[in-house]
Amino acid sequence: MKFYKFLFAASVATTIYTVQAQTPDQPQPPKYDQHKVFSPLFYRDNGNEYRTAAGTPGVKYWQNRADYKLDVTLDTALHRVTGTTQITYTNNSPDGLGFLWLQVDQNIYREDSRGQATSAVTGGRFVNKTFTNGDEIKGVYVIKNGKAEKVDYLITDTRMQIKLKDTLRAGGSKLEIKIDYAFDVPQYGTDRMGRELTKDGWIYEIAQWYPRMEVYDDVTGWNVIPYMGASEFYLEYGNFDYTITAPASLVVVGSGELLNPAEVLTPVTIGKLNAARASDKTVSIRDSADIHNSNFYPKKANLTWHFFCKNARDVSWAASKAFIWDAARINLPSGKKALAQSVYPIESAGKPAWGRSTEYVKNCIELYSKEWYEYTYPVATNVAGIVGGMEYPGIVFCGRKSVGGELWEVTNHEFGHNWFPMIVGSNERKYAWMDEGFNTFINKVDTKVFNNGEYYEKPDAQKTAGAMFDPSADAIMNTPDVIQEDYLAYAAYEKPSLGLTILREQILGEERFDYAFRTYIKRWAFKHPTPWDFFHSMDNAAGEDLSWFWNEWFLTTWKDDQSVKGINYIENDPGKGSLITIENLEEMALPVTAAVKEENGKVGIVKLPAEIWQRGPIWTFPYKSSSRIVTVTLDPDHVLPDINPENNSLSGLPLPTGTTAAGVIKTYLDAIGGADKVKNIADLTILSSGTVQGTEVKETTRYKSPNKFSDDIVAPSYNNVKVSHVVINSDSVTVQQMNGSVIMDNTIRSQTKARFLPFPELDYIKPGYVLTLSDDMQVVNDNLAYLVIVTRPDGLKVKSYFDAKTGLKIKQMTDTPGATVNEFGDYREVNGGIKIPFTVKTVVLGQQTEFKVTGAVANTGISDGLFN
Repeated sequence: MKFYKFLFAASVATTIYTVQAQTPDQPQPPKYDQHKVFSPLFYRDNGNEYRTAAGTPGVKYWQNRADYKLDVTLDTALHRVTGTTQITYTNNSPDGLGFLWLQVDQNIYREDSRGQATSAVTGGRFVNKTFTNGDEIKGVYVIKNGKAEKVDYLITDTRMQIKLKDTLRAGGSKLEIKIDYAFDVPQYGTDRMGRELTKDGWIYEIAQWYPRMEVYDDVTGWNVIPYMGASEFYLEYGNFDYTITAPASLVVVGSGELLNPAEVLTPVTIGKLNAARASDKTVSIRDSADIHNSNFYPKKANLTWHFFCKNARDVSWAASKAFIWDAARINLPSGKKALAQSVYPIESAGKPAWGRSTEYVKNCIELYSKEWYEYTYPVATNVAGIVGGMEYPGIVFCGRKSVGGELWEVTNHEFGHNWFPMIVGSNERKYAWMDEGFNTFINKVDTKVFNNGEYYEKPDAQKTAGAMFDPSADAIMNTPDVIQEDYLAYAAYEKPSLGLTILREQILGEERFDYAFRTYIKRWAFKHPTPWDFFHSMDNAAGEDLSWFWNEWFLTTWKDDQSVKGINYIENDPGKGSLITIENLEEMALPVTAAVKEENGKVGIVKLPAEIWQRGPIWTFPYKSSSRIVTVTLDPDHVLPDINPENNSLSGLPLPTGTTAAGVIKTYLDAIGGADKVKNIADLTILSSGTVQGTEVKETTRYKSPNKFSDDIVAPSYNNVKVSHVVINSDSVTVQQMNGSVIMDNTIRSQTKARFLPFPELDYIKPGYVLTLSDDMQVVNDNLAYLVIVTRPDGLKVKSYFDAKTGLKIKQMTDTPGATVNEFGDYREVNGGIKIPFTVKTVVLGQQTEFKVTGAVANTGISDGLFN
């Protein structure tokens, strides 16, 4: 499942305006305690015959099996699925089973479901928009000697218990279950299934569509957590033989292989599919002209499509008359071939959009197969419809309005799930991070490679650290239904992904990590690992005791804050070498990378392992300097989520004699054209664009002297929804996010003005403003800078950084914890004779975003009405 921050932006976005206490004037003592981090007691259990301490399945590892024969009919008039599930259940456990538990997930769409009862009144992605009767069970039978016998069963919300007359014996005994059922297809199925009307007909995306076995394992026995929306699934493996009967004009696609193409496709269509199987380029199977061409399908009222999916944990399917269909060959490392295909309505067609879908499917499957484990299904199908992003074996549902980088991202993500949890079958109901986090991690590895990095954006862990390590954050090791909805994207997706990236790039190195990760996948392919199996397996295969890292990253909400404390020279002579002291101020231990720049131009990189922090929060290391050190910068590439990067750099140079705060401000105003020209700017309109999670956003900024300002950020591909709306009109301040209005108080009002008004420096000569110049040179993106701290009349402090060479403002923030940092660059002149930054880096919806100016004009006489 792809987690869309645009859909959950409500509470994430408000963190931009959260009121927090002012930074204390005196530095606080370090929170770090090496005894907690490097405790020897993380692993409290020994291995056993089922799961070893080395992270492998034990000699007596077992798991039960469920094979399915499914036959259903889709009634497009009633939007209803009716059919039969026949399950052959194999009890490989050492336990006799007197009852069985099954999942009936359609019951979440009942008005009296537990999922509905636990949904917030404010709504959300997993909240029902309409209701159905859920799974309407017509009969439940056990088949003995070819005869169906009714059984005693009980349905509790999304679970069904079958009470057996005779215990299902241990050690491989089998039982056949038959269930007759029906359900109405909800239009919005909590973004996992549903139906959508396009101009050429309904698109049906059908999932969680048959009663299916709960998992019985050696960890908890029956896994009976109800399905309530956020938490996904935990399923047994088996073979699926299934048929879908639907009107003949519909194209049906499903998990696995189509067994009867000659019965449902014309010879012409089969010929095109055969051509696609031999082509690395996308081949059209059904174009827009075929949608209304009755010769495209056999001359029958209904067709029955027969699919088979081998060794899978689930199957899903989609059907529509509106589908355009194209396909191409997938080349697997073993030499085997598979088929990539996409189905989508004409509204989604075109090269910027779904016209590239099959290219995306083919490439991500090939990349994952080469890097981690070979793809195991004969077909990979991408379906465009109402579902924003959801994964099933061999088939995924992605939003039909996705385009460009957004479509690559969601396609890449959903097909990445074919490795986690389709191949490595973790318990998603309990450990969302074992599928979403692992998948997000491999997505980022993939995106860096795809088409020479076409959609790759270099990450900046420092920029998202404030939101990821928010004071109200949940630890990763929580069930998804417990994790607060506004934090789920971090706890399940981004934070575990970042943790694996740090392990790969900063702790183990790519070769050791990749070998260990592949080993884990191979060991647990088509099995049910726990978190501890993963931890043990990685430790053993990588040859590293990582228990300290697993604990701090996955089980706690500890933070990272490394700082440079001091620079000293041996015998006060820089040519004899230096001693650099660093400090760990928060509770987390991570490796250290220090970039050292000297006056003579020499640049050095020092890498230190996390184990330096075993001795305490302060560490001094020698550096072979040959001249005075200009700067020491920790984490120069921003790969660690340091919550306070302001203390990551220290300059060894003093301020130039005679430098004053007022002089720095004057130099800046002169650099952008002079104070007089700035004062003559009656109004200014700036158009910019950027991307948030692969989605393009556009910004329109308007300023009218002296104190009117508006800023609107919209997402064009989401029907121009307003991501952010800010209006400042003298003392009036209005801020709206996707979740509605932000409640204003005096502090938030002051923070907003300080963040957005474009030329506050003009006010600094007015009474009530106090300017203070920092005693030390600062370092911003490896450039020396002056720091001017401005205390406004309302008491709010604003920190502005000015490049020591150019005088231009390059960074600004309010002096409050977690405040949004704005960085400025690429200054260019606009009409009116002033220079403005054409690149602005800021945070939108918790994500670092770089906006580039696409147009800017001054003094056009804009109306006051724009600021109401």
